Amino acid sequence: MAYDLLVKNGTVVDGTGGARRRADVAVKDGRIAEIGKIGESAKRTIDAADLVVAPGFIDPHTHYDAQICWDGALTPSPWHGVTSVVLGNCGVGIAPCRPADREVAMRDLVNVEAIPFDVLQKGIAWDWESFPQYLDAADRRRPAINLAFLAPLTPFRHYVMGEASMQRAANAEETRTIAALLGGALDAGAFGISTTVLNQHIGFQGRPLACRNASREEWRAYANAMKARGKGAIEIALTRQIAVLEDEQYDLLDFLLAESDRPVTFIALFDRDDLPEAVRDTLRKAAPLIARGARPQTSPLPLTREVNMRNPFSFAAFPSWNRVFQDKSKAAQAKVYADRAFRDQFREDLKRPVSFGNWARIRVHEAHNPALKALEGLSVAEIAKQQGKDGVDAFLDLALQDDLDIEFTMATFNNRPERMKEILNNPAVLIGLGDGGAHVDMLCDSGYPTFVLGTWVREQQALTLEEGVRRLSSDPADLFGIKDRGRLQVGLAADIAIFDPASVGSSNRGERRFDLPGGAKRMVMPSRGMQYTIVNGETVYADGKLTEAAPGSVLRS
Repeated sequence: MAYDLLVKNGTVVDGTGGARRRADVAVKDGRIAEIGKIGESAKRTIDAADLVVAPGFIDPHTHYDAQICWDGALTPSPWHGVTSVVLGNCGVGIAPCRPADREVAMRDLVNVEAIPFDVLQKGIAWDWESFPQYLDAADRRRPAINLAFLAPLTPFRHYVMGEASMQRAANAEETRTIAALLGGALDAGAFGISTTVLNQHIGFQGRPLACRNASREEWRAYANAMKARGKGAIEIALTRQIAVLEDEQYDLLDFLLAESDRPVTFIALFDRDDLPEAVRDTLRKAAPLIARGARPQTSPLPLTREVNMRNPFSFAAFPSWNRVFQDKSKAAQAKVYADRAFRDQFREDLKRPVSFGNWARIRVHEAHNPALKALEGLSVAEIAKQQGKDGVDAFLDLALQDDLDIEFTMATFNNRPERMKEILNNPAVLIGLGDGGAHVDMLCDSGYPTFVLGTWVREQQALTLEEGVRRLSSDPADLFGIKDRGRLQVGLAADIAIFDPASVGSSNRGERRFDLPGGAKRMVMPSRGMQYTIVNGETVYADGKLTEAAPGSVLRS
């Protein structure tokens, strides 16, 4: 029997955590047909001598919901060995959606995921209304990689309640209707439900994202819909103060676990040097919930983002900044930035830092006003000292002097290697938070799998190769119930990542491309050492570039 593909002489790391071994891998009809010493012929052979052959990686936290309309490859994910992605996180998405409500859905994405409105307006095709129709539309687009969807609560609440979804909890009748629609989404193949309680997750017209208004009674109905079906997971953006699990949030996690009887993954577990014990405290506090299926989620990257003053998501958690999102015209935003009352309120907010409180961490990246060019590379703290101002005035004055076009970089979390090793070695922690498709004009973290393999496995030896691969493949697959992927095993789908362990890696600083709809800017993270990404038996990435293959599909729970 001739196989379709034969990967010979590789070091197989199968995704279970078991020991590596030298073996060949044969593929037939999109599935793994044999693993071992294989003598049969194949239509195509890859010599993987000196390379690692692993299951394709599964990214559990992306926001590619709109990008599927203009980029079926969902770059840069397949550059990094990712063969399946989970979309619809953080309670925000674009289905279900009536034609009259499309602007609301897009504005939610603009404010929560920092995707430019013009890009969404030009790029989204809108050939669906219901959530099942959205899954079918995604399948019709023949993606290069596999798509697994969560049902994000915001569009479901808005579909049933309209504008009231941004103002109040649902009544009993509305709750029953929303629960029925969510149940239908699970029946159509969704792998769970997502939501958020984060203050910075504001939607249309600067109001709280609709899912933030859901009551406990609502959530009982939605979680019970999952329990009745016995499948799926809940994803929730939970810690209002990054990495700090407050009592109210602990109680919510406890409630969701009990009512759904399903796993719950919550974000964001980032290491903070301004609160050096926050992660340890949260893991200790959450231990009883972790034992019942709660999974804190982290990024393995030192987190640095570009700050755009026209879409300043990085400050959205501060109450004072709500005014900046209510009217996003340049004139309105400039008026807010110049307002003394706004600045004073921001100073008060900074006394209770949610995620930022150190002007030394913000640097001028690029100024368009020639008079400000000399300040590029300097921190706001340094500039404030030079100018005899405090950080707030220095920062906002720079924005106004450059007509709000100035760009900063902000170094935020995960900057202590020893603490990161501790976090990554905790098997309860889900590695993810790549945020693929979101915040595209300020950062790109979706290349984290090659960063894990290059930095944390090879260079820092924080994880073994076997454990690193497991955490990128079968671990997220098992959490969401993606049953036929995440392992190299006979009979499972032939999703395979082949990489050079001596050179695999990526920089955590992205590079700029202008390839979004309308030529808008985005940041991407290139990879090193990823030789082949194979999806359902077909090669979608090889020799540093995409092929034209589009073998991906919408996965159904």
